[in-house]
Amino acid sequence: MDKRLFLLDAFALIFRAYYALVRSPRITSTGKNTNAQFGFLNALLDLMHNQKATHLAVCFDTKAPTERHTDFADYKANRQETPEDILAAVPDIKKMLQGFNIPIIEVDGFEADDVIGTLSVQAANAGYQVFMVTPDKDYGQLVNDNVFIYKPANGQNKAEILGAKEVCEKWDIDNVAQVIDILGMMGDAVDNIPGIKGVGEKTAVKLLKEYGNLENVLANAESIKGALGEKIRSGKESALMSKKLATIILNVPCTFHEEDFLLSEWNKDTLREIFAELEFKTIGKRILGEEIQTATQQQTDLFGEAVATKTTRTNISDEVDLFSQVPLEAYKTIADTPHQYHILDTPEKQQAFLANALQVNEICFDTETTGLDANQCELVGMSFSWEVGTAYYWPLPENRQEANQQLHPLNALWQRPDVLWIGQNTKFDLLVLKNYGIEPQGELFDTMLAHYCFEPEGKRSMDLLSMNYLHYKPVSIETLIGKKGKQQGTMRDVALEQIAEYAGEDADITLQLKQKFKPILEENGVRQVFETVDTPLIRVLTNMEFEGVRIDTAFLNDYSITLEKLAAKSEEKVYEAAGVRFNLASPKQLGDVLFEKLKLDPKAKKTKTGQYATGEDILAKLAHEHPICEDILTFREFTKLKNTYVDTLPELINPKTGRVHTTYGQTIAVTGRLSSINPNLQNIPIRTEQGREIRKAFIPRNEEFVLMSADYSQIELRVVAAISGDEAMCEAFRQHKDIHTATAAKVYNVPEAEVTKEMRYKAKSVNFGIIYGQGAFGLAENLSISRTEAKEIIDNYKKEFTGIQRYMDETVAFAQKNGYVQTLMGRRRWLRDINSQNFTVRGFAERNAINSPIQGSAADMIKLAMIRIHAALQQTTLQSKMILQVHDELVFDVHHTEIEIMKELILSHMQQAMPLPNGVPVLAEVGHGTNWLQAH
Repeated sequence: MDKRLFLLDAFALIFRAYYALVRSPRITSTGKNTNAQFGFLNALLDLMHNQKATHLAVCFDTKAPTERHTDFADYKANRQETPEDILAAVPDIKKMLQGFNIPIIEVDGFEADDVIGTLSVQAANAGYQVFMVTPDKDYGQLVNDNVFIYKPANGQNKAEILGAKEVCEKWDIDNVAQVIDILGMMGDAVDNIPGIKGVGEKTAVKLLKEYGNLENVLANAESIKGALGEKIRSGKESALMSKKLATIILNVPCTFHEEDFLLSEWNKDTLREIFAELEFKTIGKRILGEEIQTATQQQTDLFGEAVATKTTRTNISDEVDLFSQVPLEAYKTIADTPHQYHILDTPEKQQAFLANALQVNEICFDTETTGLDANQCELVGMSFSWEVGTAYYWPLPENRQEANQQLHPLNALWQRPDVLWIGQNTKFDLLVLKNYGIEPQGELFDTMLAHYCFEPEGKRSMDLLSMNYLHYKPVSIETLIGKKGKQQGTMRDVALEQIAEYAGEDADITLQLKQKFKPILEENGVRQVFETVDTPLIRVLTNMEFEGVRIDTAFLNDYSITLEKLAAKSEEKVYEAAGVRFNLASPKQLGDVLFEKLKLDPKAKKTKTGQYATGEDILAKLAHEHPICEDILTFREFTKLKNTYVDTLPELINPKTGRVHTTYGQTIAVTGRLSSINPNLQNIPIRTEQGREIRKAFIPRNEEFVLMSADYSQIELRVVAAISGDEAMCEAFRQHKDIHTATAAKVYNVPEAEVTKEMRYKAKSVNFGIIYGQGAFGLAENLSISRTEAKEIIDNYKKEFTGIQRYMDETVAFAQKNGYVQTLMGRRRWLRDINSQNFTVRGFAERNAINSPIQGSAADMIKLAMIRIHAALQQTTLQSKMILQVHDELVFDVHHTEIEIMKELILSHMQQAMPLPNGVPVLAEVGHGTNWLQAH
């Protein structure tokens, strides 16, 4: 077998992994960022499994200064401070490596690339194929017949292996030794290597083709004419020093002993412990072969988003509190914790239970069901607890009629208005009960929702919360129900005594979490938003999920055929314009047609795999060059609409109700916005004509009803005006002006009557972009204008709307001082990186600081409107129902005799739900029709 040694440049890979996910970080339940750990682990697995590494080592830089720093004090001086999350990741990554028994090599006074270079030479001489794992271009100087660069996959770019041929082609040089000569002349901005001022890569390559190496270039500097010759002559010392700085040292005091680098048996205990700390459940299962099911059961909706539904119990031995560092064996379990979990399996026991339950005012409850779809699953039983360590399990028979009869005695308990019902993801339980005709009265306390309010980022399964806050490791659902062949069992397969233990523990733990969380809500200043916004919304969403919406399957079937024909027509137009038939779904073939055959862009970008980039952004920019690009985009749109939406929606219809019942997530978006799955209503297309057609499939429940849509008007801009207090923007809204026209008039210094359509369009882009951190570059890209014009527009905007800039500055300053920002209702978002020394990381936090109060206040407003409308409907005999919420829009099933009443009721409550400061009015618009599109 070939001996294949992989040497990893640790920090190059760690930084790459971290920044690849910086816009959508992986955050644990305790707020720890695990981008770097996750990306590094994936790179490691690729080498071990896909690249068939036999020997492996990871090389780290140390903090000790190197010879390069002695030679050039400013070496690497322009680098940003290392993000705090990366510094925190290094010990975790080293612990993972210890678990895999992979050697960690670091030598004071030398960089990782020096260590890798030295070991590469030694291993190659010993007959190994050596792969230097790094994205760093400097390593090209070391490549030969036995030494290669291995660039790990990144995003859509596949992994690359670069030998001497590839390195020379990449740099356009004759031999790899010239890599150092190029770096000596052009320098390296990343490492602050100066090179020769004014000499770039192309010039350096040209000089090497003529003179062979840097020394020859310098020796012939007098004969090189013009400005270039002067630059070379004046930059001689800088060039020689730069070449030395760029030269990888090959005599580091480290030795390649092949037995030390041989991949060996893993230390599974160490791996299990570190995966536990990092909450690497899925990848941990793949690596260790242990069944580790996610605690928050996540389902991927038809539009590809994963959102929590019923929070079930799981094997959670891989989830620990990162801050307590309690070893797994130190966690309490049901085996060593005193408890009394009673089975209520006789009328006498049930009566005794009810007699006691009717005397207490706080009761934790939980349902045990046959599945995760609350509108379709069956009740297996229920558990209750009101005293720590004590719980009661009320089992139910499989027969639905018998189950309803046995539930009847509980009505006296459900109807008590003076009870505080405690639960975890209570909405699921309430929806299950509602399908049995049960609607508990009284107040609610949801532990998952409470945790979300004071810790909006991270995970919040009950088992994870139990381990983090109670240091208690619950019973595993996997252990409980086991597997039957390839099929997982259900609660129906479990012995009554086991279910009672499991269910009782469930209620007992949730009760204890409530006791922990109540004071934390107060301490973190979020009790108000929890009690007045999020908790009352539980019942509203329960009712909406219960109602669902009717879908016109006949329309969807017809539209599917229409889209198929439209896609085929666009496809034929592409082939006709190309003059050749090819696989339109193949990015490689498409790229060859567009840029090799049609020559649409001589500067066309290629991906790292060598094929042309053909993404939507590329095609949109080229659409004015050739109509084929527009046809390709149209083909893609029609195909996506058909496959992702039109053909999938009918599959989501509940066979019991004949309606689609989306599931709303209250604890997913950190801004406070609702999310949804099955279907994800947020992703129903609206921007294109064909996309909007899909809304025609959403129809009233029957012929006596219409759909009514109510939408807030420019609510986020109104919030911006209100919380910034910018007088110009506030006054425009107070006078009910078109805000984009009013903005354009000020930015371009013209009367509003003279504002052109183009001016308004640009002003609109600034209005929506500037508060989310869009600068001149982003605006220029968005509007296809010069950066100079974009900067001028932004400068004028800030000059005319001084309150906006003041709000941005003051909000960032507040966040830096307090560590959080908050909405008008007091919803807080903690910004752990707001004072980071790394300006890239800090920049993301600053943009979040600015837009979170805006998005969050708008989200709170529509939630309050939903609560008010729901309460108003509950107090009437109206037949109309609220059925959907999408962004700033509410959708209702309205009886045709109640149209005017509902219009008035909806508008009143939406516009008065949360009055804005500074006199900024809140406006909503209402429409109705025979389908959602017509109503909107």
